[in-house]
Amino acid sequence: MTAFLDSSAIVKRYADEPESHLVQAVSEPVFASDLAAVEVPAALWRKHRVDEISASEAQTLCQRFLADVSVSSLNRNTVLMRVSEDILHEAIGLVARHPLRAYDAVQLASALAASRLMGGCTFGCFDRQLSTAAAIEGLPLLW
Repeated sequence: MTAFLDSSAIVKRYADEPESHLVQAVSEPVFASDLAAVEVPAALWRKHRVDEISASEAQTLCQRFLADVSVSSLNRNTVLMRVSEDILHEAIGLVARHPLRAYDAVQLASALAASRLMGGCTFGCFDRQLSTAAAIEGLPLLW
């Protein structure tokens, strides 16, 4: 079954973190929100700013990620879901039903759209509130 990963999970595909092995085991390609195009590099550069990785490593990891999501890449392993008006409207409903931050609601609405598009998908993230909301919304969790 297709998997949808939020940005916290995608970062673990590139940076060595606790539980990275869980994400490494997920089959490719995976779906993600367009938000990941900014959130993943932001997280990788944050790792540099707190001295977890060097600047050159942050730059290399960002380049690998951006190549992996590039529409022109023959080896694209992450498909970004466009944040459409429909996804934003669904996110508005999600924040009314669940205690989610705005971008987490957009992530979940994107996952629900991917699930509809693919006839189902599993959901992977490392945020308890977001995972709980995803399960309540009917998405099977990866871990």
